[in-house]
Amino acid sequence: MQVNGNANLRHRNTSLLAIAATMAPVVVTSDEIDRKLSASLKRLHLPKRLLQRVAGVHERRQWDSSMSFDEAAAHAARKAIADAKIDPSEVGLLINTSVTRQHLEPSVAVGIHHSLGLPSSAMNFDITNACLGFVNGMSLAAQLIEGGQIKYAVIVDGEDADELHVNTLERLSGDELTKDEFIEEFASLTLGSGAAAAVMGPADLHPEGHRILGGVTRAATEHHNLCVGDVKGMFTDAKRLLANGMDLVLAAWEEAKTEWDWSKMDRYITHQVSSVHTNGIIKAAGLDPKRVPITYPTWGNVGPASLPMTLAAEAKHLRRGDRVLCMGVGSGLNTAMTEIVW
Repeated sequence: MQVNGNANLRHRNTSLLAIAATMAPVVVTSDEIDRKLSASLKRLHLPKRLLQRVAGVHERRQWDSSMSFDEAAAHAARKAIADAKIDPSEVGLLINTSVTRQHLEPSVAVGIHHSLGLPSSAMNFDITNACLGFVNGMSLAAQLIEGGQIKYAVIVDGEDADELHVNTLERLSGDELTKDEFIEEFASLTLGSGAAAAVMGPADLHPEGHRILGGVTRAATEHHNLCVGDVKGMFTDAKRLLANGMDLVLAAWEEAKTEWDWSKMDRYITHQVSSVHTNGIIKAAGLDPKRVPITYPTWGNVGPASLPMTLAAEAKHLRRGDRVLCMGVGSGLNTAMTEIVW
């Protein structure tokens, strides 16, 4: 595959200053979902505990009336800004990367910008790219920091799978549903809700920060129809999505070897999809499973928030100098890998 320099990124002077997450308060177990779908499972001759045994997802979280997904993203951002010890007035960029949105216009970013009290000079907009949005947002922010256009950037993501769950469960409970139609929407029930935020800034001003070195991106957009969804429903060709996603990740991994050595990282922070997806990457790339923290059993797949939430949870276990590789693949298909030196 012919690629150009834009697919391989190197950052010279950008650090991750803080990473934070906001957990949704309501736990929904896969056993609860099984009980709601018991009639359909029986009629279609499907076994119980599919979500647990096939995907490895035992729980996922939902919001309650106390907080919406964008309020949760702002909450995570306030924590990250405080942890970074910077003044909000110095923030020059806010990027929201949420798949979830309440309306088409305006952007989700504008409400979060207002909630955080950021200055009028701070650019703000949405970037959406399925489950890769947060990583893409970090890459763009690094370019603007190193170009001298901004000093600090805040990347946020808030996801809400609640409405999708309600609509999916209603449809999967229908008497006319076929087994193939049930399986096509199976992945929707692995989704969870949550939020995350990161603060980035110039490395030379923040020796305490975590250097973002760069990475690689690759696309296989010929597979853009394998997973298509909105709040009404998500329809997935799970087998082909997994197979082609794995091919793309491994192709990028092999091509990256000419510039990057990622064989002995201290942590591999992956986008959390399922046990099948995670175990497949571990086996194919020869990773040490002890260095791959997992959160999907209790959080499910939280979309673009999944990777930064997992990194935020793992941060307390990282030591100065640890090498961390963030690895993600998103519907479309796109993949990205970014190295951070802790």
